[in-house]
Amino acid sequence: MITVLISETLTQNHLSIRYLEHATDAFIEVRGSNLQEAFIKAGESVVDTTLERSTVSEKEQRTLKVSGRKLHHILFNWLEEVNFQLVTEGFAIARFELELRKNSEYSIEATAFGEPIDLKKHHFKVEIKAPTFHLMEITENDGVLMRFLLDL
Repeated sequence: MITVLISETLTQNHLSIRYLEHATDAFIEVRGSNLQEAFIKAGESVVDTTLERSTVSEKEQRTLKVSGRKLHHILFNWLEEVNFQLVTEGFAIARFELELRKNSEYSIEATAFGEPIDLKKHHFKVEIKAPTFHLMEITENDGVLMRFLLDL
């Protein structure tokens, strides 16, 4: 049984990532002043769950693109893409620049800055199997709050 303890990381802009208690998976809450900031924090939380982001150098960059009909869909697709880059492509990510658009559906085009994963250098923690829609929540009141579960 894996227990994820409650912890919080605050940034200068009062953005946050919180790891909520869950018996077997990573249950994460992120906050941002707008959707774009919240999506960046969500991506960072996937990286932080997998490895030590502070050890990653920005030697390369990759363009990530996802879309979805609703906010829940694009959040799921975004989390899945970040995890794909980490686990399948072996690309450790230090930071993101991201643009969110809404036309007939939502779309994200992001640049991920990082380098190939080195399991020792980047202090690999745990492999995320996949994001899930279970317990997913997105609210937009005085900023944006997102909660989601990552299957470990």
